[in-house]
Amino acid sequence: MISVIGKKMKTYICCVLFGLFTALEAGEASADWQVWTLTQTKRVLSNEPAGIGTSVNIAAGRNEWESFQILMRSDAPLKVVDIRPGDLKGPGDAILWANNVRLYRQHQLQITKGTYRNEDFRAPWKFKPGGYPDPLIPFEHPLTRKPLGKARFTAVPFDLPAEQTHGFWVDVFVPAEAKAGEYRGTYRVTAQEDRVVEIPVTLTVWDFTLPRVSTLQTALGSPAERLRGYYHQRAKKGKEKEPSDWTAIEEQCAELLACHRINATPSSGILELEAQADGTFSMSAEKVQALRQFVDRYHVNALEVPHPSGVVKDPQGERKKLYAWLKGWDRVAAELNRPQVIFYMYLKDEPNTEEDYKYVQTWGRIIREARSVVKVMVVEQPWTEPGEGGADSAWGDLYGAVDIWCPLFSLFRAEPAAQRQALGETIWAYTALCQGPPTPWWHIDYPLLNYRVPAWISWRYRIRGILYWGGMSYWQQVNDPWTEPCTYGREYNPPLVFNGEGTLVYPARAVGYDGIVPSLRLKALRDSIEDYEYLAILERNGLAEKAQKLIMPLAGSWFDWETDPAAYEKARARLAEMIVAASK
Repeated sequence: MISVIGKKMKTYICCVLFGLFTALEAGEASADWQVWTLTQTKRVLSNEPAGIGTSVNIAAGRNEWESFQILMRSDAPLKVVDIRPGDLKGPGDAILWANNVRLYRQHQLQITKGTYRNEDFRAPWKFKPGGYPDPLIPFEHPLTRKPLGKARFTAVPFDLPAEQTHGFWVDVFVPAEAKAGEYRGTYRVTAQEDRVVEIPVTLTVWDFTLPRVSTLQTALGSPAERLRGYYHQRAKKGKEKEPSDWTAIEEQCAELLACHRINATPSSGILELEAQADGTFSMSAEKVQALRQFVDRYHVNALEVPHPSGVVKDPQGERKKLYAWLKGWDRVAAELNRPQVIFYMYLKDEPNTEEDYKYVQTWGRIIREARSVVKVMVVEQPWTEPGEGGADSAWGDLYGAVDIWCPLFSLFRAEPAAQRQALGETIWAYTALCQGPPTPWWHIDYPLLNYRVPAWISWRYRIRGILYWGGMSYWQQVNDPWTEPCTYGREYNPPLVFNGEGTLVYPARAVGYDGIVPSLRLKALRDSIEDYEYLAILERNGLAEKAQKLIMPLAGSWFDWETDPAAYEKARARLAEMIVAASK
């Protein structure tokens, strides 16, 4: 009897074990699915191990975006992953509805070779090959909020590969009318076989409101214009058709930039003056109204006017005509009646020869003598001396020819910058490629924090603007920006690698519509511009010195900055406390 029972038990155990092993091979119920969250400004690569903790605790002022990441990893493939946001309930009957949330899936780019000099012993970041998340695939159309149709890449449902870390980006917007206080809710992450992971979310709304128009000026170009050139080039080669509705694309690009506190560029033809029979220049009332609507809708604080060389060839011989043209812009500024908007002219890009210097000296000094609202901006540092990045002192200087100086991060010097600021001139800063000693270089394979640090350093030196080239969408050197991270450097001999150079957005046709989609880097840059606003609010309230002491350990210089993202979150919370206290 015992023998018979023993045989039956062995058979039963074998059947159970066989079923277990079958399930393991199928990668179904036995899959170890790990889900965690991250609120710091970090990029998590596909080969990184799982983290811990699902609770989310974030804070923001009114009229501000705040974000977090939902990350996951499984030892077996997992299908039909989705995210479902919940409403956040706050003080009294206050609710931050789930429709204030924007969801994205993080698309990964396989990077096997680091950006030029990324493996340099001086670099603050050691390159690691792997899947780098950067493009953000939206769950819905950014303007219509309708679900996206079938496309090459979709956000959800998502099939999670085995032994890979993938993530989702969550953007939460706090409306200007939101009550201050603590809001709580739950997000649900779902997957096959009714799997559910609940994520408790707590959002603290601080009792202050960020202005709709940012203090930090930005000049990052026009992604819509660059997109037009990109598709025109591809159409000529028979690779893709050009979009049919450019008005819709321009609207979508402008809206995306505005949501990230970056200046949008008006469509071609608006920022133009017309010559009149009496020798004056003017803009029609209809165009002024269109410009005003654009500025108001997209919260613009800086407008680049065309270079006057289209009207005047010889600034000395045609000084009268040049001054009439500048007075035309003075009238536009008065009729626009938006004091927060500066008008500037991009006079010269990186003058690096004696001829370039003479050009800026001639044009810039004559234009400044007109005392127009149009400011002369030159991408150059306010000092001259031989050496790397330095102009030869024999060429003379550009003093008296420049209103807005825009040096590279690596060519900024505090003393000459302060001297020009004391004279009423303005300092901006910009980055391009990897020049000079390590600064917060803008490439995909550098820390995501590099896009947040510049605003802190900028305010520390009262730098008032950030410039970047390429219209944020320089894809001309690649066939497919969604799979080829090296967007610049192929024209060199031998070729160099600059991953993501000239880009902060991606063409949206791959995800189901014509336009652009944001990147993780753009989100970090938006957060930095909002951080700058905290500091600007304190500055306007006479608390600049107190704020300066707080941020000095983080933003020492362009060559010395804190690399721990948590330190910035802690400092940001302290800045918020100072703002709230100042308003009481």
